Amino acid sequence: MLESEESRIPEVVPVEPKEYGIGDVVEMKKPHPCGTNAWKIIRLGADIRIKCTGCQHSVMIPRREFEKKMKKVLERAKAGE
Repeated sequence: MLESEESRIPEVVPVEPKEYGIGDVVEMKKPHPCGTNAWKIIRLGADIRIKCTGCQHSVMIPRREFEKKMKKVLERAKAGE
């Protein structure tokens, strides 16, 4: 007996988009070579610029890559920033 089309299609679980904004401090999956794993978001767009909170080195990476490598938001930006 053949299975129906619906039973062969795996259930799709929606992935919630990670929410972040300019001024937020985020944790990435891998630490920076200086040993710090906290980065401040300083620019948003198709590419995202983040600055290491330890050594102040800044890196620009594509949004898709950033979303894969970001673990969580450590600190939200204050309303005035």
